[in-house]
Amino acid sequence: MKFLKPLLIGLSLLTPAVAAAQEFPTKPIKLVVPFPAGGPNDIIARIVSQKMADILKQNIVIENRGGQGGVLGTDAVAKSAPDGYTIAVTSAGALAISPSMEKVNYDTLKDLQPITLVAKVPEMLVVATSVKANTMAELVALAKAEPGKLNIASSGNGSLPHLAAELFKLTAKIDIVHVPYRGAAPAVNDLLGQQVQMVFLDLPVLLPHVNAGKLKPIAVGAQQRVPTAPNVPTTAEAGMPDLQIENWYGMVAPAGTPANIVAILNKAAVEAMRDPDVKEKLSSQGANLIGDTPEQFRGFIDSEIKKWAKVIADAGVKTSK
Repeated sequence: MKFLKPLLIGLSLLTPAVAAAQEFPTKPIKLVVPFPAGGPNDIIARIVSQKMADILKQNIVIENRGGQGGVLGTDAVAKSAPDGYTIAVTSAGALAISPSMEKVNYDTLKDLQPITLVAKVPEMLVVATSVKANTMAELVALAKAEPGKLNIASSGNGSLPHLAAELFKLTAKIDIVHVPYRGAAPAVNDLLGQQVQMVFLDLPVLLPHVNAGKLKPIAVGAQQRVPTAPNVPTTAEAGMPDLQIENWYGMVAPAGTPANIVAILNKAAVEAMRDPDVKEKLSSQGANLIGDTPEQFRGFIDSEIKKWAKVIADAGVKTSK
């Protein structure tokens, strides 16, 4: 009996924590989108989280917190309580690129807990209708004829579209001016208003404008043509095989979030991504849904950090570190 008593005491101490995890979530979850509403990060997060809310039987409240290419919102999550009630769907830029380009107040793999890789999305290069170019060759020729006069927008310094712009400049040996915005939506608005001339952005946010004839597609940064834009050539077909750009979005929580709560969030997210309605909504726009384990996502982030650090160095991209 004297051996049983300590065991019972130990179990009694564990019971509240176990019960809390089993009850999770008992209140609404805040999901931070570190970009303005209407952009690709926002579209993907809203569609997936809506289904997650049904699965968890709890509200998921979206908080758009844009700035610094996704860094500000991601940093806010890293500094939040590790209880599972503040999470984010954030981007390759904030998780794998910005830390190599500028001073950020978080270490991706130390201060954040990966939950799952949500989606990969090919980038598309488009130009405003006023630009006198319909192909990659024509666009490069125009840029070389007017060095420093054409602008290329991005969703912010340190974002993947920014790095795509810099890699495009290096690959094509052209002088075009990078103009960062606080997200994809305002960048596209100015592109539609002819205030900038081109952008390399996620296919889902550009496709409606391309289909409506409001933007001219030049190329998709993928190995194969995208089913939703079959008439748009790849960058390889356009003569730039090294200009392959694919964005990705992942769900993260603050480091220290209990493993059983991470497992609950992962299970709900993966189940949501397997829902036929969710798959149809996102796949029709060119997003390739993933849904892996926290461990697999951590390994993927690590490989992406190393990959883009090398690209930044090779491309000679200036950093603020």
